[in-house]
Order: sequence, then structure tokens, then C-alpha cells
Amino acid sequence: MSVETQKETLGFQTEVKQLLHLMIHSLYSNKEIFLRELISNASDAADKLRFEALARPELLEGGAELRIRLSFDKDAKTVTLEDNGIGMSREDVIAHLGTIAKSGTADFMKNLTGDQKKDSHLIGQFGVGFYSAFIVADKVDVYSRRAGTPASEGVHWSSKGEGDFEVATIDKAERGTRIVLHLKSGEEEFADGWRLRNIVKKYSDHIALPIELPKEQHGEEADKPAEAEWETVNRASALWTRPRTEVKDEEYQEFYKHVGHDFENPLAWSHNKVEGKLEYTSLLYVPGRAPFDLYHREAPKGLKLYVQRVFIMDQADEFLPLYLRFIKGVVDSNDLSLNVSREILQKDPVIDSMKTALTKRVLDMLEKLAKNEPEKYVGFWKSFGQVLKEGPAEDFANKEKIASLLRFASTHDESGEQSVSLADYLSRVKDSQDKIYYLTGETFAQIKNSPHLEVFRKKGIEVLLLTDRIDEWLMSYLTDFDGKQFVDVARGDLDLGKLDSDEDKKAQEEVAKAKEGLVERLKGALGEEVAEVRVSHRLTDSPAILAIGEQDLGLQMRQILEASGQKVPDAKPIFEFNPQHPLIEKLDAEADEDRFGELSHILFDQAALAAGNSLKDPAAYVRRLNKLLVELSA
Repeated sequence: MSVETQKETLGFQTEVKQLLHLMIHSLYSNKEIFLRELISNASDAADKLRFEALARPELLEGGAELRIRLSFDKDAKTVTLEDNGIGMSREDVIAHLGTIAKSGTADFMKNLTGDQKKDSHLIGQFGVGFYSAFIVADKVDVYSRRAGTPASEGVHWSSKGEGDFEVATIDKAERGTRIVLHLKSGEEEFADGWRLRNIVKKYSDHIALPIELPKEQHGEEADKPAEAEWETVNRASALWTRPRTEVKDEEYQEFYKHVGHDFENPLAWSHNKVEGKLEYTSLLYVPGRAPFDLYHREAPKGLKLYVQRVFIMDQADEFLPLYLRFIKGVVDSNDLSLNVSREILQKDPVIDSMKTALTKRVLDMLEKLAKNEPEKYVGFWKSFGQVLKEGPAEDFANKEKIASLLRFASTHDESGEQSVSLADYLSRVKDSQDKIYYLTGETFAQIKNSPHLEVFRKKGIEVLLLTDRIDEWLMSYLTDFDGKQFVDVARGDLDLGKLDSDEDKKAQEEVAKAKEGLVERLKGALGEEVAEVRVSHRLTDSPAILAIGEQDLGLQMRQILEASGQKVPDAKPIFEFNPQHPLIEKLDAEADEDRFGELSHILFDQAALAAGNSLKDPAAYVRRLNKLLVELSA
């Protein structure tokens, strides 16, 4: 190696130090994955060179045959992996090998639990595979030069995986990256051709460029790697181009780990080749767990795009709608040009056709998962359900299909699990029921005992209980399903339709007429605090309740708007009372108008608390309640 210049020692980012500790101490049960991660990175470097060389062929420097070479030295206890891909500049090396340059780093650190098994799951979600080298090595040297830069601008990065790393400028004749792992004591098993071949076949057979090892020697030379002769040990063809019947489940799973930068198997996948007016191949995966940046809508997302098996870009997000941003995979088109850019993708009508078809394919895959493997779908829903709920607003054409994939808690199940599908709900409705009833609130514990549910419990009618922040917004777009309208049981004047008999309706009218005087007295007492006062048909046990106006915002939407700094329109609630309740009967009999007013406000504030609202004047409520308690105890 040539003389090193501009040598400096730099400290790792704090997060990297913790990550290195995690790598070294958590993954001892599956050490061989270090090679999968390094090969995966080398493959990406080759893909990037191919893409950049479309516009700048000189980057290939006369060597268009891209490959990865893997060698070992038993005596020196080293394993070396070398690629002739895009390579790295000095700035690249410092940025990529000294920091975790990915959104959600703070979330990553926050989620470290100290439980080695649990923490090891986090690694793959942050695309930090290079550091897995330290699972087996106590020192790592990286020699790299970016394609298109002079030989004198090579860089040497070196670290023992502790607090810092060294970077120096060197001469490097070949473009690309060479990584030398100095194996720890006890890890000599990896300096072995047979072991390395097996790992490559197991984890990296799908990599679409040759992975070469020294040709095996026999006799006295068996322990020494051959320098001159190399042989390809992987299949070296793009997995998605092979017929489905020839690809094993294990191969699909390993390929997912490569494209998804994940350590876990996917929940499901769909491999499809389209021929005819459009020609493209897609391989789509549903991950097993959500990444930390799932709810950052601007975070990187999308599929790997290839055109005629040439890599074009990572995170091509034009092929799927935003509510399916968790899907990973590859799309390889024959109908796009090799010099396609993001700007061209956004205007190309071919993309719209592909997006429509790929969206349908993902929804079909989820439908199949829900039907055939409901336990797996429960896991999917916990990870991605809230994102899928963005679908009805974003994708009107598939609204019914998305709605069938949604899951809710309901009064049918006391556990509060979001496990009820709309099909489940409809299978249990009464013959005379022509609506789907729901109630939104902050928590299941809060709304499962809501007074709004009393009449439904009495009549044995199931109500969906919606507690995600997005739910009220969702229901403004999801107005009906399978011909039945959704009805918010806390909104407007509740009409149970055919579920109320003619006798029920007649009795309600008579009670309302009989209590007109009380309605007027309550309006006078509550004044500007309410939009309306009326007799309630919802209550069986509670004295009073607050309903929301038909066109007014509910609590969830008000909180979302307030949190985003938007002005929330003022809306007054509707005060409904239960004429059969003893408290209301006593209130009706109260002759002292001042005391009537005090008691009316206590009932109003209690109804507000039951609805999950905060009181405008808690001190006044406490004062009135204390006064009442003193009177009762006198």
C-alpha cells in the first residue's frame, strides 16, 4: 500500500458507539449475517455505478464487468471483501462510516431497551449493516476510491470499533471498495473457503452480480487462497427475473432482507410478471414490523426501480400511493427508458397504469393474508393499521377494498383489541339494522362505558369503538360500506330507524311534548354554553349527555387541528337529558330557579367529563359540587 497522507483521527457519533456495542454483544447467535450485510452494501455500490454510468460512461474506467470478490488468509486471520462499484470519497467515508445518517436516529436510541434480543431487531431497521463487521472482527480496514476521481484520492478508513476511527488519503489504482476484517480470537472459522461459500449460497445467492471466491486448491496448497483464479459461487441472476416455480421461500425471504434492510422475514410477498400492453415484473413484500420513520410522511420510501434489469433508483415512490409506503420490493420495467428521472416518472402515463395495477396487487396480497393467515394479519394491523387508514381519503377507487381490510375494536369484545372487520360486524347485525354504528374517543377504557352506548347495550346492537387519532378524519371519508351508512352515535339527533318500533317512537314523541317546559328552563339556565337542549333517546342509566352537532368537529379532529396550530371553529354541544332519571325528575321539581341553575350546570359539566372533554371552568364545577354536598349533609 502506498504512503498515507492527511491522516486524522475522528470520533464516532454517539449513536454509532451504542450501535457498535449492540452489534458486538447482541448478535452472537447469528454471527454469519455480517457477510450478508457487507455483500448487500457491495451490491448497492455496483447498482449505483451502473446508474451513474448511464450518463457518464467514463466512470466505468474501462472495466464494465462488475463483481464482488471474497478472499481469506488463514495465517493472518483476515477475510477480505472487494467490489468494483461506485466507491467512496474521503467525505463519503466519514459521513457513511462515522454516523447513522438516517431519519429517526433519535427514535432509534430511545427504543434501545437493554434487552439484547429485542435490541437486535432494531439494527436492520436502520440500514446500518456495515457495522455488523464488528461482530466477528476486532479491527476493520476499508480502502476505497470513488469512480471518476484520480488514483491519488483513495481513502483508508480504519477502526477497532471503539470510540474513534482513522482516515487517511492513499493511492488506489482501482475504483471501488476493499474491506479487510481482522478476525477476533475464536472467529477463525470464517477464514475458510468452504464456510464462506456456504454463507454466500445461504444468504446472497439472489445477488444479481457475480460473487467470486478463489478457486479451491487441493493438496499442500489447500490452505492458501489462489490469487489468479476466481470462481463465481452464487447464481448471479436477478431473482425477480426467474420463474416463481424456481424460487424457494427461503430465497424470497433473503432477498427481502437485502431490499428491505431488515433482519426479519417478511409477512407476505407477491411476485408477478405482466406481459401485453405493458411489460414489467414486480416483487412486493409486506414487512413484519414498522420502521421508526413510518409516520414521517416525508421519510424515504418506495420501490427499487430497474429498467431492463439495470438499477435506476432507490425509493421510487411513484409506483404506490402514500398509504402503502411500508411496502418494500422491486419493479423492473421494459417500457421505461434507461435515462428515466424522477421528473419524467411523475409525468409518464405508463407510471399511472403501473401504479393502479401494483396498488391492486398489494391490496389483494393483504386480503389474502387476512383470509388465510389471520394471526399474521393481526401483527400486520398492529404495525401498519393507522397508515392503511389513510387509504379511503387518498384512494377513492379502492375505498371499499381498503375498508374491508380495516380492523376496529367494538362493544362485541371487551378486550379492546382492534380485531373486528366490517364483514364481521355486518355478519352480526339485526335484520332491521340498516346502519353501521360507531363512536370515537381517546381511549377504549374511556369510551367503552360512554353514556352514548346505553341504548345500544339495551337493544343488543354492536357499536364500533374508534380510538386512533386518525379515526374521526377517516370516517369523514368512509361514509358507507356494503350499502350501509356509517352513523356516529354521538352526533346529531340519533335515529335508530327500524330498530325503534312504532310504539317506541310514539312514546318518545309524547315524552318530548310532556317535557317542553323543562327543555325551556334548561335553555334559560345553560344559556350560551349549549346549541340546543332536548329530550334524549340514547340514555337508559345516565341523567344527561352532550351530543355533537351534525356538521361540527368532534374531539379528535379539534385536537389534531389545535396541535397543528390551526384555528378551530367554535362549536357548542347539544345537551340531552334522560327524563326517566331520578336526578332529572328532582331537577324538574325544583322551584328555586337559582338552585335549578346550579344543578343544571353540575349536570352539564358531568356530561362534558363523561364525553372526554375538559371543563372550561373546573373551579366553578368544584364550587357548585361542594355547595351541593354541604346542603345534602346538613
